Amino acid sequence: MTLETTLREQICTLARSLFDRGLTHGSTGNISARTPDGGLLVSPTGTSFGRLDPGRLSRFDPSGRHIDGDAPTKEMPLHTAFYETRSTAGAVVHLHSCHSVALSMMPDVDSDNFLPPLTPYGLMKLGRVKLLPFFLPGDPAMGEAVRGLAGKRTAVMLANHGPVVAGRDLEAACNAIEELEDTARLAMMTRGLMPKALTDAQVMEVVQKFDVEWDG
Repeated sequence: MTLETTLREQICTLARSLFDRGLTHGSTGNISARTPDGGLLVSPTGTSFGRLDPGRLSRFDPSGRHIDGDAPTKEMPLHTAFYETRSTAGAVVHLHSCHSVALSMMPDVDSDNFLPPLTPYGLMKLGRVKLLPFFLPGDPAMGEAVRGLAGKRTAVMLANHGPVVAGRDLEAACNAIEELEDTARLAMMTRGLMPKALTDAQVMEVVQKFDVEWDG
């Protein structure tokens, strides 16, 4: 089995896992990963995470040309923006996960630091998450908004839409976006109950101990 064949299978396995646990639904969400030659494998447009076919994934060569497979997701501008601005990005995942979308609708959310510091793990896996405004699905302006962050954020939240996370590889990206959704779920569960979040000093301890990207 070639490295690319293994990667194709891994994309479909992890996407199916996210779908089966309700982290995205229907034909929502998209996923991509760097191939060994520097190209991309991308989930096709209109497909379900629960039923991706390894042989039909969209294949791009290192120059960004679509060379094989079905037509790619209409959210390609999001994916390419992360790859172009973050040299460490090996995979990008975008979901329509319920609790993070709900939190994005709340009027008092900090757009520069979307997730409240409820546990250390959201900080460790995501750093500060940027809340971006609402865009129409597929709007290239989403990619421009990500480029405007100059590679300083590993994750963004699209208001009324869903999170997008880049990771060094597929597992890292999937683990991080699950942490984003779980932290948003905690935030919604405890909303109005005055939960005791981490203090600023505790946040900085986590940032320094685990070398978290935080300044951007």
